[in-house]
Amino acid sequence: MPIRQPIISILGHVDHGKTTLLDYIRTSRVAVGEAGGITQHIGASEVPVENIKRTCKTFLDKWKIDVKIPGLLFIDTPGHAAFSLLRKRGGALADIAILVIDVTEGIMPQTDEAINILKQNKTPFVVAANKVDKISGWQPKKDACFSDTFESQPKKMQEDLDLKIYQLIGQLGERGINSDRFDRITDFTKTIAIIPVSGRSGEGVADLLGLITGLAQRYLEKKLTIDESGLGRGTVLEVKEVKGLGTTIDVILYDGIMKQGDTLVIGAREKPIVTKVKAILKTPPLKEIRVEKKFMPVKEASAASGIKVSALDIEEVIAGVPIFALREGTNTKEYEEMVKKEIESVEIITSNEGVIIKADALGSLEAIVRSIKEKGVPIRKALIGTVSRKDVLEIKDSDPKYRIILAFNASVAEDAKAEAKSSGVKILESDIIYRLLEGYDEYQKELLAAQKKALSESLKKPAKVRFIPGFVFRQSKPAVIGMEVVLGTLVPGAKLMNQGGEILGTVGQVQDKSVNITEAKIGMKCAVSVDGFVVGRNAKEGDIFYTFLTKEEYKALKNNIGFLSESERTCLDEIRQVMLKTDKLWDL
Repeated sequence: MPIRQPIISILGHVDHGKTTLLDYIRTSRVAVGEAGGITQHIGASEVPVENIKRTCKTFLDKWKIDVKIPGLLFIDTPGHAAFSLLRKRGGALADIAILVIDVTEGIMPQTDEAINILKQNKTPFVVAANKVDKISGWQPKKDACFSDTFESQPKKMQEDLDLKIYQLIGQLGERGINSDRFDRITDFTKTIAIIPVSGRSGEGVADLLGLITGLAQRYLEKKLTIDESGLGRGTVLEVKEVKGLGTTIDVILYDGIMKQGDTLVIGAREKPIVTKVKAILKTPPLKEIRVEKKFMPVKEASAASGIKVSALDIEEVIAGVPIFALREGTNTKEYEEMVKKEIESVEIITSNEGVIIKADALGSLEAIVRSIKEKGVPIRKALIGTVSRKDVLEIKDSDPKYRIILAFNASVAEDAKAEAKSSGVKILESDIIYRLLEGYDEYQKELLAAQKKALSESLKKPAKVRFIPGFVFRQSKPAVIGMEVVLGTLVPGAKLMNQGGEILGTVGQVQDKSVNITEAKIGMKCAVSVDGFVVGRNAKEGDIFYTFLTKEEYKALKNNIGFLSESERTCLDEIRQVMLKTDKLWDL
């Protein structure tokens, strides 16, 4: 049986240079066009065997590797934590993985997540210790094998790189992974190889490609054999409009063969689509299927390959779903049920309180749903498609903290925007998931701050004040006197009582330096008008007064004690002691 090209998944932390490294391998510039420089959807690129032999000749000769595979199929997987499920799809498809780690930064949160994904899928991997050219004083040697560039460096640079590699070995060791620099390894079944590389200068790239080729051939030969008569199995990467072809789908074919005229079973929004293959197109070697515009028509494609497929009635196909290519006469029902269950396992429709999520692809939806669930946020609905006015109407009467729609790369209808503005629904849009999540967190903070402010303003603040001797501006109707705030906060409208719990008057205006103020804090001395006070009769110079609180107002303050300052808390307790003299059960 023939062997297929192995599928290589590139994983790692955001900004550690995954796409830049792959760009160098295929000499393109995909990373520049990515939103935020972060890969947002899984892409695919093929590196033909001729390129491997030419690029890696020195390495292959040195290690005596006879190349038998037809090439390498690279899957560039998204780097941010929220893409773990997309990466998992990439990881699950992969025969071997490259874990890219910035050698100057070491293991980061998404590196750990990538390691877990690889462990869960039992995917063999190597580590590309990227950005060696960022080491201070490093002298780049374009396209050089690692041994050549390393030996040409000053001794200080060699020592610096060795130290960083040893630190990386230690970090991997803490995670239960035995690793070493690739040229020091004698048994690759027991030790993970670390290959120092640069995605900018190309240093070590030949070693990386050569080593992956050798490992794949030696340890994965059985897995790489394909049954040329078997049905084709793949994953839809993206749905696109192509001039002259109409709607097409980008597919990773990971098993079997797809032929022109095959019956396709593909996941879609309403129900699985059953259609026929009109045309199969492949990108030229070393081109990236997501961005390439020139394609070569072929009669059939065998695994593993990235292909563009033209067929009728595929407008509603969802990115990320399984696709099956069946020979003439095969019963489609079993395969329709399989793709239906895949979609149902991700989409959410309930009548419960929660946020609404809309995304452009199944993998994106999975990622957001998982991230939101990890925050403990309930989800009312999570679907693929445009944000509609119906979505806004459905959520507008919800709890304010759930009155939000998250749209990842999903368009928002104009009438939905208008309805959201008038009904107070927040629509967060972004084509980068982590920014969407940051926007959600920021919205919750703003909402909480607004709620705290409203609650704080609604609470009747406690105060203890002293009638300052010698400051009587009017004796009654209303009395205007000088007061010092001993504890708490005095506000207009507060009722004042004496130390016996008897209500004597109501605060009118509070002035500081002849200017009306809304509150007076501890330590302030103000002119205060009090309706009900008669100086010399029920209010004497030097007297202490408290703001009067009902039982309900006291309980509200106790239940929200966090909103009170230390002096307000002390004052509240003194008011409680005053009121207990009049009613022993007052605080119950």
